[in-house]
Amino acid sequence: MAKRLTLYILIGLVLGLIVGWAINQQIVDGSAAGAARAKEIASYFSIITTIFLRLIKMIIAPLVFSTLVVGIAHMGDLKALGRIGGRTMAWFLSASLVSLTLGLVLFHGIEFVIDLVSPGSGFGLKLPPPDATVGLDEKSFNLTNFVTHIVPSSVVEAMATNEIIQIVIFSIFAGVALTAIGEKGAPIVRGAEALAAMMLQITDYVMRVAPFAVFAAITATIAVNGLGILWTLGLFVGSFYIGLAVLWLLLFGAAFAIIGPRALTLARYIGEPILLAFSTASSEAAYPRTLEALDRFGVPRKIASFVLPLGYSFNLDGSMMYMTFATLFLARVYGVDLSIGQQIVMLLVLMITSKGIAGVPRASLVVIAAVMGQFGIPEAGLLLILPVDQFLDMGRSGTNVVGNAVATAVVAKWEGPLDVAEAPEIEPPHAPSRG
Repeated sequence: MAKRLTLYILIGLVLGLIVGWAINQQIVDGSAAGAARAKEIASYFSIITTIFLRLIKMIIAPLVFSTLVVGIAHMGDLKALGRIGGRTMAWFLSASLVSLTLGLVLFHGIEFVIDLVSPGSGFGLKLPPPDATVGLDEKSFNLTNFVTHIVPSSVVEAMATNEIIQIVIFSIFAGVALTAIGEKGAPIVRGAEALAAMMLQITDYVMRVAPFAVFAAITATIAVNGLGILWTLGLFVGSFYIGLAVLWLLLFGAAFAIIGPRALTLARYIGEPILLAFSTASSEAAYPRTLEALDRFGVPRKIASFVLPLGYSFNLDGSMMYMTFATLFLARVYGVDLSIGQQIVMLLVLMITSKGIAGVPRASLVVIAAVMGQFGIPEAGLLLILPVDQFLDMGRSGTNVVGNAVATAVVAKWEGPLDVAEAPEIEPPHAPSRG
């Protein structure tokens, strides 16, 4: 089933490119009316994608809660929980620093090549007026809001709004409490196990819609923007994807150094979640399948259910690399000269602010907008990259899945030998039996 689903998603992606391009060529004629008509047609296709993503969001909260509670309860040792948490955060911080630094180094490499080939030409783009506004609420990103937002005022509200980090906080308290009360909490633990099994079964049903959602998402994007936009900002988009490829090599290289040759098996197992996140531009859409893939790979459920949800709030590697690269790109096109010291400060600011971006629409752009003002870079520059943000978000989302899967597998390896992986053709188990 897993192999067939991956094939169907690929077919949906290719068909989406073809149909979207055909619509764009037939409808968009350079006029405002043509562009409006293309957006209207795209909105019809987007209904399918929206339904799919809503179905995924329907699963996330109960799945995170049940698997995390069961995982902590089965640890039975609060010292082990603290040790795993410490190792997880250490990896997340290290990966964040590497991702941000890679964005900085990559940009300067591209900049050097441009200056070498055509000195003083810059990127040759028509710039929006410096006083143009994008309409992003960058004021919401500050230390006070971030810290207070972590703690839920109501677990019901947190689950209703899919605030993963808040659900994680409550689930940790619940799991620790169940461990403390021992046998009295056994019925709740069994209920949570049943809930997790049910949600994974629902995931299988929902994933049957995935190829149609991928087709609709790609069709809608290409119908409105066309493939030409990729040529206009081809250097920016292409160099960013080169950077993502380098980041993938570093992540899997680190996994190989710690896990060994089985890192290649991990890469194969998470292929479907990566493709799903890439084609829908949503790493959240891939969460249930990533959890199942890690289970098949041999990561104990008690570790995967703890590390993976945290990763969705604290370990968005693709998004972090993008923020550094895009900010420096916009500084260059507007002629804002940043010293090495300023660039290092920018990197540190981005590393802190990026930890609060989960669940915020166009979160990477919001963080960039908030940071740009601190370094004298016009916010209007975001108008340059908005047309290709969907294509960039696809790469960011896929990379976030890679980063979190590698982080979970590495932490599991640090905790002890990995379980024996199941054969790729075997369906993933539907019950959280490990732990």
